[in-house]
Amino acid sequence: MRKHDIRRFISVLVLAAALVLPIAADEGMWLFNKPPKDVLQKQYGFTVTPEFMDHLRLASISFGGASGSFISPDGLVLTNHHVGQGAVQNLSTKERDLMKTGFYARTRGEELKVPGMELRVLHGIEDVTDQILGAEKPGMTPAEAAEARQKVIAALEKETAEKSGLRGVVVTLYSGGMYHLYKYKTHSDVRLVFAPEYLAAFFGGDQDNFTYPRYDLDITLFRIYENDKPFQSDNYIKWSTTGVREGDLVLCSGHPGSTGRLLTYSQLEFLRDTSYPFNIANLKRRQAFMHEYAKKGEEEKRVALRNLFGIENSLKATIGYQSGLLDKKLMEKKLREEQALRDGVSKSPELEKEFGSAWDEIAAVQKAYASFFKPMAFFERANGFYTTYFNVARNLVRLAMEKPKPNADRLREYRDAALPSLERGLLSPAPIYDEFETLKLGDSLTQLKEELGGTQEVKWILGDRSPKDVAAELVAGTKLKDLDLRKKLMAGGLEAIYECQDPMIKLALLVDPVSRGLRAKYEKTVEAVETRSGTRIARAMFKLEGTAIPPDATGTLRLSFGAVRSYVENGKKIPFETTYAGLYERSAKAGNKDPYELPESFLKRKAAVKLSTPINFVSTADSIGGNSGSPLVNRKGEFVGVLFDGNIQSLPTRFVYEDTVSRSVMVHAQGIIEALLKIYDAKPLVDEILGKK
Repeated sequence: MRKHDIRRFISVLVLAAALVLPIAADEGMWLFNKPPKDVLQKQYGFTVTPEFMDHLRLASISFGGASGSFISPDGLVLTNHHVGQGAVQNLSTKERDLMKTGFYARTRGEELKVPGMELRVLHGIEDVTDQILGAEKPGMTPAEAAEARQKVIAALEKETAEKSGLRGVVVTLYSGGMYHLYKYKTHSDVRLVFAPEYLAAFFGGDQDNFTYPRYDLDITLFRIYENDKPFQSDNYIKWSTTGVREGDLVLCSGHPGSTGRLLTYSQLEFLRDTSYPFNIANLKRRQAFMHEYAKKGEEEKRVALRNLFGIENSLKATIGYQSGLLDKKLMEKKLREEQALRDGVSKSPELEKEFGSAWDEIAAVQKAYASFFKPMAFFERANGFYTTYFNVARNLVRLAMEKPKPNADRLREYRDAALPSLERGLLSPAPIYDEFETLKLGDSLTQLKEELGGTQEVKWILGDRSPKDVAAELVAGTKLKDLDLRKKLMAGGLEAIYECQDPMIKLALLVDPVSRGLRAKYEKTVEAVETRSGTRIARAMFKLEGTAIPPDATGTLRLSFGAVRSYVENGKKIPFETTYAGLYERSAKAGNKDPYELPESFLKRKAAVKLSTPINFVSTADSIGGNSGSPLVNRKGEFVGVLFDGNIQSLPTRFVYEDTVSRSVMVHAQGIIEALLKIYDAKPLVDEILGKK
């Protein structure tokens, strides 16, 4: 490069640095192999060591869409009640509703094995960017490049399992600008140890969800077993007995699901105008259905609760995310950030030639995707077939179709690295309730007819019959509740699938061609372009800014941090912590009625509870859905709380972080011990948590 070109390039760097807005003080869901050492040292005087990061990584647990942590050397695991809720419900019956009564195993022998549960611990991270990006050759179309990358990804994941016995998962970072291979140890023998009553775990109900102050004991304890004995490990988080004070640094280790801070402006517009409106309407429909079903009786209410919490939680979150995208100031800020980066690129002919068209290419495919988003949602994502039976049938059908193919040519979820988990899930004895499944399927088929009734596939599925009649026939006729039949179909391969007369299998076969066609269209015309152009944008950002900005969340392990801090809302100071005194006061003020009803155990043992004990607290630590169950540790690496929510102001931080009023909400470590000791008489469990013999 000639001298005047060097000077011009340096001026571009200076200009871009001035134009691009810096990240906020406590912003970031940071990679464990690239922790924010300088930021933590400068902001909090805290020195991050490799030993600290390795220990915290091995003590952190993926709950498949949520988080948890080891808190004893005997495999004791803590997460949120709403994370473990499915397990608690699967272990419940009409006669023994653990959601209502709570559960405590006073001996190891009383711990209940959870059907189908699988937890993962991240044992290693390898940067494989060069191998994957190297698969793309000059002249390839976006679809060809995507196929080449996927072949390398499949090989890396398979090789990891063959060489180490660990599950390999290649994680896409910075929209394709970076790739890391995550290596997980999988634990499939998981047992329930303790769960409070639902009334205590979700005190305030949906009305208080995503609000603060809160008073929730949102915890569940499990134990991992290996070879029928409690799993032994030195990598667990020791418990803090001193609590937290305002201003204290806390560090959060969890699995944030998805953020959109590095999405292009056109991608944000797609979410705002197409994706979120559809999802909100769909969730509202399902919410109304669940409430109507719950009115039928106590058993129906218990069964509906299996789905209702997740639906209402997702609905409130999505409305919150949408509120951010409907905020003109937020969108103007995102547009300025993007324009600053594009201006930096345009000042250099070299950068402009290499990266300049990337944003427009992504914008073009957003418009294309909008044209088939709804069929994709109803067919490939199965919104039109809302029943557990269809999910089982589709997995059996696709497993038989995909398994004979070379590993790299399969759909991603059927590659060798994923098969053990998939097959365990197919053989889970989790309960299925036929009346509930019939009504769910009937409602979703009705919606399918309303939205896509003119398509040939819908005409074939329904014919001249009503959606409710078709649903009743499908559920009454299926035998897929029988685990032996599932095993037979898994072993028999494609021949067994084609010969099977089960109506749910026939439905999955009927729907599969159109579903695969839509998926292929999405992967080749949308995803492939987003990845290739997103990679170019990431490379431009790396050239102009380096990697000072962390990648968006991907559902994989990240480190965030912040201060324990109160805030001011509408002129009123909101305290950084709440206490048991506040819990009982709120319940009494509401006459101990829904949604502020306390379980009998809390009322009976009130006199024993030290009311000044904190139960919840807030911090500026960056979080998003998926962080539920994340442990919060202090400077010593001690457990001080478990994240279970954010306040309503935190939801738009999916796109733009701010810490003036947005907060993450935690269950306080001291509040957990107080409840276990004083309300549940669980001293042996407390002794294990505190490391006492």
